[in-house]
Amino acid sequence: MSEQRRAERLDLPREPRGLKLPRVDQETFGRWAEGIARGMGTANFIVYMTLVICAWFAWNTLAPAGLRFDPYTFTFLTLVLSIQASYAAPLILLAQNRQADRDRVAFDEDRRRATLQKADTEYLAREIAALRIALGEVATRDFVRSELARLAEELDEAAQRRQRLERRQREGTTGRAGGDGLDEPRDDLDGDHPKDGRRDTDAPHRPKT
Repeated sequence: MSEQRRAERLDLPREPRGLKLPRVDQETFGRWAEGIARGMGTANFIVYMTLVICAWFAWNTLAPAGLRFDPYTFTFLTLVLSIQASYAAPLILLAQNRQADRDRVAFDEDRRRATLQKADTEYLAREIAALRIALGEVATRDFVRSELARLAEELDEAAQRRQRLERRQREGTTGRAGGDGLDEPRDDLDGDHPKDGRRDTDAPHRPKT
């Protein structure tokens, strides 16, 4: 009953009818074909095949007539070599196709990695550029040294100016103190003004005796 309902459903594929061929594992058969292709492409295979053909020729030529299983024209040998060639060509093509598939996968992987590396390189380049711009606004060691040296020079100059000013003030105080005790009283006859030390040119001078 369930089989009839399954056959009546249109959303399920119909089972194939007729002769069912055995299923072959593609991966296993492909590895086997590659092994045969690699073996046939070696120098050992050529040497062994040459030795077998030479022994075949020698036996079917020099052996007694009753013991020859493939006399001259070597028809059986020709058939064997034809069968070998007819199977060798598809096996070699299968091995080449599998190698081409692997190369394609490897090429796609290499291209993907190259794309990722290019993206990473561009990202790092942008980050380095951003760091250089940021470092351009940061005070470097040489800049700080130059600013400290300039500030030290300014402080030295200010200290020197302060010392000169203090020295002048001390000298002025000392001069005023000494001059008050030695100068004579100022009067109108001497032509001296009581406020400044200049002489009055309009005042009469006393004759020298």
